[in-house]
Amino acid sequence: MSEARVVVTGAAGMIGSHLVEALLARGDRVVGVDNLLTGDLSHLAGALGHPGFSLVEADVADGVPVTGEVDAVFHLASPASPRHFLDLPLEILRVGSGGTLHALELARRTGATFLFASSSEVYGEALVHPQSEDDRGNVATVGERACYDEAKRFSEAATDTFRARFGVDTRIVRIFNTYGPRLRPEDGRVVVSFLDRARRGQPLTVHGDGSQTRSYCFVDDLVQGLLTVAGSGEQRPVNLGNPVEVTVLELAAAVLEVTGADVPLEFLPRPENDPTRRRPDITRARSLGWEPKVALADGLARTLEWLRATGA
Repeated sequence: MSEARVVVTGAAGMIGSHLVEALLARGDRVVGVDNLLTGDLSHLAGALGHPGFSLVEADVADGVPVTGEVDAVFHLASPASPRHFLDLPLEILRVGSGGTLHALELARRTGATFLFASSSEVYGEALVHPQSEDDRGNVATVGERACYDEAKRFSEAATDTFRARFGVDTRIVRIFNTYGPRLRPEDGRVVVSFLDRARRGQPLTVHGDGSQTRSYCFVDDLVQGLLTVAGSGEQRPVNLGNPVEVTVLELAAAVLEVTGADVPLEFLPRPENDPTRRRPDITRARSLGWEPKVALADGLARTLEWLRATGA
């Protein structure tokens, strides 16, 4: 798909903006679509002056106003922070239903390859560990996380339906916790929250007893995974994440090490339906030639450097 015309929804988001840069770097022409509800134009500072990039400011829940030929559609648009689950639940539901259908229709109309950025949230409080793509999940259909979890599950079903009914060349990736530059402290996601609080000399807030686990993938690795899956013929869901499982307490220790901070931990109640364990089985991704390369300590250091350089 090199030297293609590619549409990226959610282009001004953390992952979307890094994907835009990677596509431009390999010679593609990129049309970014974003309503800037949670995206940030500063994330696209390097792309906005590039002759191969154009930005369409639009809400994909109302349509994807892109004309002309399209070779690939990467549908990444959605608020994704736990804080957004509380503040923007209807927006999440709209972009994960109507937005996905509009993006799929663009791919159907133009004959483009379509990649949907799903989430490990489709596994819910997983009954199988580590999580493989065959796991049907254990998701609460009500509650504060349900808007995001169910939007992703609906979008997967819509993507597979367009494949089966219209022959659209589809991909589904299930993204596990991703971190790196451009992840803003106010989003409330744990890696950048810990780094920000540590560098400011504030206590690290741990929800629950800190024994819950996640698997943290650096954004550069994740973007390469997106490109790998998009360029493959794999139409089944593919997990993209780092298979190294880390407790929240271990993450806190790693953050204190990289920042050199000496701050206490502050324990708070766990949010509703917060998953206990997350670790992807990436056998399928490895069969396509992808696995993450950036170690947690290195990724934390690079994220901290960005925080310090930008004053974010």
